Amino acid sequence: MAVEGFEDVNHPSIPAMKGYLFRNEHLRDVLAFIANPYGDALYLTGPTGSGKTSLICQIAARLNWPVQQVTCHGRLELNDLIGQFMLVNGSMSFVHGPLSLAVRDGHLLVLNEIDLMDPSELAGLNDIIEGQPLVIPQNGGEIIKPHPKFRVIATGNSAGQGDQSGLYQGVMQQNLAFLDRFRLMEIDYPDAVVEKSILNAVLVGMGVPVDSVMETLTEKMIQVANEIRRLFVGGADGSGELSVTMSTRTLVRWTNLMIAYKRAPNALAYSLERALTLRAEPSQREAIHRIAQDVFGDAWGE
Repeated sequence: MAVEGFEDVNHPSIPAMKGYLFRNEHLRDVLAFIANPYGDALYLTGPTGSGKTSLICQIAARLNWPVQQVTCHGRLELNDLIGQFMLVNGSMSFVHGPLSLAVRDGHLLVLNEIDLMDPSELAGLNDIIEGQPLVIPQNGGEIIKPHPKFRVIATGNSAGQGDQSGLYQGVMQQNLAFLDRFRLMEIDYPDAVVEKSILNAVLVGMGVPVDSVMETLTEKMIQVANEIRRLFVGGADGSGELSVTMSTRTLVRWTNLMIAYKRAPNALAYSLERALTLRAEPSQREAIHRIAQDVFGDAWGE
């Protein structure tokens, strides 16, 4: 499969390349989008820490594709994305923002946590997504024609319809006309085989030999993570028993801390507290540790 990229390997906006295990279906969908968006933007939805942003950035890193990345919030305005006048070398000059740079130079514009942003501000992106020029009235009516490689990619914990669980504070329901301009991808947590490979790579990177004992340990850590996720998601009505979950990001943190605190009494419990459960309610913290104790058995108290 031939995939287009950029020759320049030194552009400062190219994400740093890191070890990453791609899932074929996700890689296929993103590559198909950046090859030809057909007038769409791309929206990646999924639970926290499932690797939505990492997926885009690691694909871009391997294609030398510069990325303009913005984390959205409730006070972010469209003008912050376009640019503003700033004091430069003693005089006021217009400084182009991430949207203007991406449109002009053919970068990926990645809007993280897009469902935290005011939908009335995001509506200003409608024409840009459809390929219309970006007009900047505050800079003398400057007109920027979209570069053929310009792409808009958004990530969010919701799919734009608001947070039904009540666990992601600040998430807003987005405008239907805006959402209609996106193709959707759902990024869930990796399966156990993939997560085991991720944890093994973390251990190797820390200089820890991955022997049979360590493999058994990481398998049980993944088992604990999946049980926490099951209780977080809950049943068909979406009412989970836990208000915290163990993302892949948190699972990696638990592994790192478990090695760092290996001399602590009960290093598994000590590191789990610092990776996740100290931000859970006391009753939920106790329940999670009970789950871990059941999974690890006698190894839990070592």
